[in-house]
Amino acid sequence: MHTRLFSAAAVLFMAATSGDPAVAAASDGPRLTPLLARVLAAPQPVRGSDGQTHLLYELEIENVTSGRATLEEITVTDAAGAVLGRFDARALAARVSLGGRRGSETAVLESSQFAVAFLHVVLPPKAEVPARLEHRVRALAEKVGADLTMTLAPTEVVGSAPALLAPPLRGSGYVVGDGCCDSIRHVRALLSLDGRFFLAQRFAIDFEQVGSDHRIVSGDPKLVTNYKIYNAPVYAVAAGTVVSARNDLDNQVPGHLPEGLPLDQADGNFVILDLGGGRFALYAHMIKGSVTVAAGARVQPGQQIGRVGNSGNTQAPHLHFQLMDGPSALAANGLPYLFRSYTVTAEDRAGTADFDRAEATGAPMTLTPIEPAYVGHATLPLDLSVVSFAD
Repeated sequence: MHTRLFSAAAVLFMAATSGDPAVAAASDGPRLTPLLARVLAAPQPVRGSDGQTHLLYELEIENVTSGRATLEEITVTDAAGAVLGRFDARALAARVSLGGRRGSETAVLESSQFAVAFLHVVLPPKAEVPARLEHRVRALAEKVGADLTMTLAPTEVVGSAPALLAPPLRGSGYVVGDGCCDSIRHVRALLSLDGRFFLAQRFAIDFEQVGSDHRIVSGDPKLVTNYKIYNAPVYAVAAGTVVSARNDLDNQVPGHLPEGLPLDQADGNFVILDLGGGRFALYAHMIKGSVTVAAGARVQPGQQIGRVGNSGNTQAPHLHFQLMDGPSALAANGLPYLFRSYTVTAEDRAGTADFDRAEATGAPMTLTPIEPAYVGHATLPLDLSVVSFAD
């Protein structure tokens, strides 16, 4: 029975590529496809500090055939077919992960395998945000022996604006570590929890800080007190209610991630705020004893709630900040957000490796000054920008 079904599919696929009018007429009905696809969470556009609008989301793809399927191109279009983004074979080989696991990147799906494509579509500054997206997926299906193009995984685009927030820190020199939109550690931190995928860290930022010498740490990098950001006050970004908090974990020794850390200690000393409207803010890795609020407390924008530390799953003092659609730091969907006002003074155009080197060794970051400085209003500072927040 299975052989007959697939044989029929092969005939339809091959005839379709040859332009057979009989098949074209039959194509008004259901079409057999060798791939299944779905968007894990509808994308919500966010305006970045580059002046462009970003759509960041994940496409799950499954090869349902008994042979290999090689992804050759994914084209993202609006409902009218206008092309918004295109990912060729080389891009897909770096963006598609088997099982959604970071480190398993490939564009080749063996029989009955599934993968997750981590997609980032950038719209020009004045482009209209589409209400709906579709995906034209071109793949070589081994059993069919032909290139096939399928239109898959239509999705709505969330129309509501991201939350507008006050800053979680004050002062200058804050580095947007592993931020939106093509860094890997947060953007691809997909977790399988309670029978489904969650990506709570989709728009997370690890804030670190540099001094006038462009150094994250001065002196022995094993001492938390030598990091510029250590002990910096942390503030509420909006009015809200504390859902949960922790205040009893010691700092980790910087230099490496702790081994065997229980899942409930991953965020270290933390605060989760319910901001209303289905939005929750997480602050993680604060100093033991510095958290000033407990579950049930009401907070106001700008109220101090803790101090930056190195507790939990961390290798250097920093503030991990994210917004999500549920009260769990892990089992939730990450949401974009905007800061009311900030200034970008520099960028690390040498990339994440340069940032990592500076964190690990105390060497200066390779920073390019932004002259004149970019003053951001109601936008999201992007990865490896250096920002100042007004007092």
